Amino acid sequence: MAAAVLAGSTGLVGSNMLSQLLAHPSFSAIHAYARRDLPNLAGSTKLQPIIAPDSSQWPSQFPSSQKPQVFFSGLGTTRAQVGGPEAQRKIDYDLNLDLAKSAKEAGVDTYVLISSNGASATSYFAYPKMKGELEEAVKGLGFKHTVILRPGLIVGDRTDSRPVEAALRSLAKGLRGFTPKMTDWWAQDASMIARAAVNAGVHCIEGKKDDGVWLLDMKDIVALGKE
Repeated sequence: MAAAVLAGSTGLVGSNMLSQLLAHPSFSAIHAYARRDLPNLAGSTKLQPIIAPDSSQWPSQFPSSQKPQVFFSGLGTTRAQVGGPEAQRKIDYDLNLDLAKSAKEAGVDTYVLISSNGASATSYFAYPKMKGELEEAVKGLGFKHTVILRPGLIVGDRTDSRPVEAALRSLAKGLRGFTPKMTDWWAQDASMIARAAVNAGVHCIEGKKDDGVWLLDMKDIVALGKE
């Protein structure tokens, strides 16, 4: 069994990843970053929280001595949550990249990132450009396996208020009952994205994927999430 590290464990996708990692037989320990205490509803002995209210400390607290094999990142925020684009970049780009560097230095073989559909370092739009720049930066670190998931609209219950996205999620939930395959092309459930990420990580550590970069678009996420 393998040890894994997770960043973004309280977010919509990250919390689903945490639950699935704790339940997965391939993992013996899950080191999960958080700013506050993590709920362990299943009472799993696998959970090893890394609690630090100041997230800038997280890279220096990477559990290198535990020799984790996989690092999962569902870390991300919004401008509204943190107060503007510069603060958002410090989390979505800077912190993500610093954690990836710590993982690489610790000898992690497999890096799994939840990115975004449309991510491109050459985009004219700030958010997909930032996501694309992060993708390129982590590719450059040279992990044995770099897995990048690019989901579309993420469907699930959020605690933060995003009126437009909330309306689209409601639409996606409604349409899924009538046209599930069509809806999968533009909106994916957070639990499905999380399952795809975990399954991808397992495939890599079990030697089922060639070394290099593995890019999962929306249809790939749906397929892998159904395994």
